[in-house]
Amino acid sequence: MKAASSNTVYLDSSPGLHWWSPFLVYGDISVTKVDLSANAAREELADHWLDESERSRAGGYVPEPRRHFVLCRAALRAIVGQELGCRNCDLSFGEGEYGKPFAKVNGRAVSVSFSVSHSGIHGLIALSRTGRLGVDVEQVVPKRHLNSLIEAVMGPDERRELDAMGEQERLRQFIRLWTCKEALVKALGTGFSTDVSSFQVPESIRHGGASGVFRFPHLPDLTWRLEAIEAEGFAAALASDLTSAGSDPADSDPRNLGSFPEKV
Repeated sequence: MKAASSNTVYLDSSPGLHWWSPFLVYGDISVTKVDLSANAAREELADHWLDESERSRAGGYVPEPRRHFVLCRAALRAIVGQELGCRNCDLSFGEGEYGKPFAKVNGRAVSVSFSVSHSGIHGLIALSRTGRLGVDVEQVVPKRHLNSLIEAVMGPDERRELDAMGEQERLRQFIRLWTCKEALVKALGTGFSTDVSSFQVPESIRHGGASGVFRFPHLPDLTWRLEAIEAEGFAAALASDLTSAGSDPADSDPRNLGSFPEKV
């Protein structure tokens, strides 16, 4: 194991200590998977990479959320630092109006987009140099009060389709749609100010497809690419800004476009 200091991020490949690994690539977007299972050596190393404010924040969490934060934040520092070619001590993070994080080098915001999500022992970090993006991951486990959750966060077509499914299929589909909605909201950067029941996931994804194109009703000039990610034990989604990336979705099948509930 290499010695680590808060001034330098070492991408240590020692067995058992390198807890993040490449997962998926979509164009210029890379998605990294982070292993959040308990491991004292990893947690000690990760904690050493954090700055004072991050350690203070971690200290306010109970053990499991603390582990998730420390391991994800240290992996984020390693990934962003490598992308920017900067020292760990020069890297910090700020937050926008609605809590969306951004990277700073020597106190100045830099042009790199990223998004972080974790659930259970699964963490994902999406990174790109262009456009806005959002990633979300949810462990597939039974949900308490699933009917109430569906009523609260799904649109009318989504609710009708979920109601027609069996118990296990319904749970999996709910989590799949929920990650899509969360990824879109995270990419937009408006947090809880956006009502996720006011829009619906593209029909192509709702009917089993892996991708679709989406526009928020109040921002019709912005177009988003949505990827539904299936993996053992969790569901995830990645949303990216096609408008900034210069892609033209005009020839997309209309069924791939997100729909919006009628106002009543």
